[in-house]
Amino acid sequence: MTTSTTPARDVLQAACVAAGLDAADAEPIRLAENAIWRLPGQMVVRIARPGQLAAANREVQVARWLAAQNVPAVRALDMRQPVTANGCPVTFWQELPPHEIGTVSDVVTLLKQLHALPKPDLPLGDLDPFVRVVERIDASSTLAQDDRQWLHDRLDDLRAQWSARPQGLPECVVHGDAWVGNVARTQAGPVLMDFERASFGPPEWDLVSTAVKLTTTGAVSADEYAEFCAAYGSDVTEWAGYELLAEARELRMTSYAAQHAATHPQWRREAQYRVDCLRGRAGVRPWQWKGIM
Repeated sequence: MTTSTTPARDVLQAACVAAGLDAADAEPIRLAENAIWRLPGQMVVRIARPGQLAAANREVQVARWLAAQNVPAVRALDMRQPVTANGCPVTFWQELPPHEIGTVSDVVTLLKQLHALPKPDLPLGDLDPFVRVVERIDASSTLAQDDRQWLHDRLDDLRAQWSARPQGLPECVVHGDAWVGNVARTQAGPVLMDFERASFGPPEWDLVSTAVKLTTTGAVSADEYAEFCAAYGSDVTEWAGYELLAEARELRMTSYAAQHAATHPQWRREAQYRVDCLRGRAGVRPWQWKGIM
């Protein structure tokens, strides 16, 4: 997903001035919900949305904690951060070496390490699987009002179920958005990225991201999933709370697509298809959902 670079570059310039860096030769890497830029000297700048200062601060703290725990993860630059520029929180990172998107095996390797760590003395907060879903549904202007209301009602129902979810594995630090897109495969091994949703909660939430690719979207094969479960030592689909977590994840994926379809016409069909699937209009799982980013 790309947008005009001008507003993001203005924020980048202001942030670099505040941090004592030079943005003259910056190159855009990815301009989406968060704008990512590369600076000379193997530095990466991440510009978050206005109102996300607490999340940006948490990302930096978690990255530094993971570095101290020797977990392979992106490293925050040793400087005072985040900074705020034009209302946007901005963070600064070491650029990764050449890499490609991670694999299901990479995800489970890193989750095993993360979930085994003791709870740190950090203001992580408890996991909220529904963060920003309301805003995304409200922004989904290409959907019919009836569909948007159904999504809101679905959210209310799942929230009520979440508060009474069955007990599972011991709670721990969770990544919050543990999928292959947040893992980089380097020559030295996989590296964990993006700690915007890091929190304290049920490890099953991290596991369900891969499980739904088997049961919901069909993007992961039965053999791949079996290897994932064997490596972790648990199969979240066998847990009594799996249906709740899977449906919460499906709602997140659907509202995300619907939000961006409002400004990207090429994704409107996919967003509507996901809504139709959830509403029982498109057959039974697994569905063939396509990535939109």
